[in-house]
Amino acid sequence: MRTNTLTKVIATAGVAGLALTGCSQEGELHENGDEKQVTIGVFTGWPESEVPSELWKAVLEEQGYDVTIERADPAPIFTGVQSGDYDFTTNVWLPNTHKNYMDEYGEDLVDLGVWNENGAITLSVNEDAPITSLEELADHADEFDNQIIGIEPGAGQTEITQNDVIPAYGLEGMEYVLSSTPGMLTSLDDAIANGDNIVVTLWRPHWAYDEYPIRDLEDPQGMLGGQEEIHIMGTSDFEETHPQVAEWLGEFEFEDELFNGLANEMFNEYSGDDYGPIVEAWVEEHRDYVDSLTAE
Repeated sequence: MRTNTLTKVIATAGVAGLALTGCSQEGELHENGDEKQVTIGVFTGWPESEVPSELWKAVLEEQGYDVTIERADPAPIFTGVQSGDYDFTTNVWLPNTHKNYMDEYGEDLVDLGVWNENGAITLSVNEDAPITSLEELADHADEFDNQIIGIEPGAGQTEITQNDVIPAYGLEGMEYVLSSTPGMLTSLDDAIANGDNIVVTLWRPHWAYDEYPIRDLEDPQGMLGGQEEIHIMGTSDFEETHPQVAEWLGEFEFEDELFNGLANEMFNEYSGDDYGPIVEAWVEEHRDYVDSLTAE
């Protein structure tokens, strides 16, 4: 679930630090007793990972922490949080999308809280498409160029679409095109601009719903799993090494309107990859909300 229509691929950097302390340096403590260093593992380009992570980087730096963001694909992020290379990640979808990762790594992670309870993976079409339900897609495949446009081969949504959605709705005759989230968004942008029909794998929350005239196809068989929660997962000892940050994260809520606004500014209205100035301006415009994140 990553983004920027014009693609943003940021190389994963190595992280130096002590094992199981999320790169904190021994003896370097915040005045409140937390370890001062915080490293956030981010799914490269995925809005629901990038946006809250960049927001918390700004918030924690205001509070006097030294914050580093490290980007990678989902599998390295899960292993990095498990091993302590990253202190936490904001983008764990449960109970379905990231179930396999949690089955493998969950015993070594701590659930720090849910910041969005309205997550959902979807198959979406242009608003004027001739169908409203996945039940109708097979019969109208030709009108969608006989293609379903997907994202990365290793994404949880890709697995669910391939193994559950396609066979349940008889879509084996359609080509399931996999490349990347930026590739999917480029295809969506082109189709909307040209007035073509398109069906893409998407998810909520996502800025694309504010940017494009699109709607979700109904899923009467429930193959997409329905509503999901987006969790923050930390290293097994995060509540001991960063008790104050853990408390703040546990109270964190990010309403869709606020999320979509910042996501749109970061990924649609801005074409660079240094989000700092964009987030800083947004923080000042939403000072009351931002201050509430660390209020007593």
